[in-house]
Amino acid sequence: MNAPIPNSASAHAALRATFSAARLPLMAAPMFLVSGPELVCASLSAGIVGTYAAPNARNIEALDQALAQISAHAKDSPTVPWALNMIVHSSYDRFDAEMALVERYRPGIVTTALGSPRRVLDRVHGYGGLVMADVISPALARKAIEAGVDGLVLVSSGAGGHTGQYHPFPFLAEVREFWDGPIGLAGAISSGAHIRAAQLLGADFVVVGTRLIATPESMVPQPYRDLLVASRMEDLALSSAVSGVPANWLKPTLEAAGFTPEQLKAEGRIDFSGDIVAAPKAWKDVWSAGHGVGAVRTVATVAQVVAELETDYIACLRDEQAATAALIGRYAGSPA
Repeated sequence: MNAPIPNSASAHAALRATFSAARLPLMAAPMFLVSGPELVCASLSAGIVGTYAAPNARNIEALDQALAQISAHAKDSPTVPWALNMIVHSSYDRFDAEMALVERYRPGIVTTALGSPRRVLDRVHGYGGLVMADVISPALARKAIEAGVDGLVLVSSGAGGHTGQYHPFPFLAEVREFWDGPIGLAGAISSGAHIRAAQLLGADFVVVGTRLIATPESMVPQPYRDLLVASRMEDLALSSAVSGVPANWLKPTLEAAGFTPEQLKAEGRIDFSGDIVAAPKAWKDVWSAGHGVGAVRTVATVAQVVAELETDYIACLRDEQAATAALIGRYAGSPA
């Protein structure tokens, strides 16, 4: 992607072509303090879009090194592009410095969170990149579309570190009423059946997070992986008190960090100023997971997780074909 995108139609086509060329219509989620260069590179090697969360680098120098590593690996895995997720909230101090690196390394896709995507559009489009916005409501989807995004990621209820409040089915249906561009669905996507269901509902691709946290390529400590394997959705608590945005957290880590039930009910305040990786922010002491945590049954590599999702996805397609053939046979010859 070296030439500027001339219009929205070509941008939509380019995004859809990206996920059609991928092994699965799947993007690895940009998880804070989880998605490092190794996870992104392993995702690319497995044939899916890998996404790096820019705030995961401790400083701009570390971000420069991480993007250089990912960019070099991407040249050897040209089937799918890599993506960079940026916080665009006004409190985020590193935005300008990160934007300069975006223009240097030119990720094929830039996704934005917690603010307006308008801040990145012209500069990403200027080198031929595509921009998608994470949104948690139809209202925010409309704002992102008005700003000029090329695609949307609908973050529905059940997502992990940054969750929405709406059920994915009506959320996707309502956005489809006013948007015919590319849509990704995020929130507890845990199996090949979920991927196919999202497509049937009108999504172009899905975003998977929790299934990839327990991989050895992620940045998390081993106890985090072990807790994921041992947990189910009943072991999660929803709260905005930890990071300032609604998220699902593993209860044992909330208890260990000293959060009381009263504190978890309180509204948090968004604050992404300063060094959010090294600073003593509350979210460093608690771990998140989505409602699909029960699907994490063992520590497995990214390649193994993607292969399992692919096997399940193909089985769904075969079952669908068989069911369709059976219905056609049943109603063949019926009165019109």
